[in-house]
Amino acid sequence: MTDVSWLNMPKNISWRNLVKKFRNLGFDGPYSGGRHLFMVKGNLKIRIPNPHRGDISRHLISEILRQAGIFSGDWDNA
Repeated sequence: MTDVSWLNMPKNISWRNLVKKFRNLGFDGPYSGGRHLFMVKGNLKIRIPNPHRGDISRHLISEILRQAGIFSGDWDNA
């Protein structure tokens, strides 16, 4: 059996587009909170990386989405 889990992984994305997609999904922020910024939707609080030059890797995005309970299809449509 071939592992095709990478096909459903989001692509690398800029920090600005990451924030835009989370806002489209109903999150507010980003807010300052210690070492990392965070975004909020109801009682759900997710940490996001600080802004930096390069794109955010698809692996980190996948981990953030997993912790937030967001499916890749919802992310793609945001």
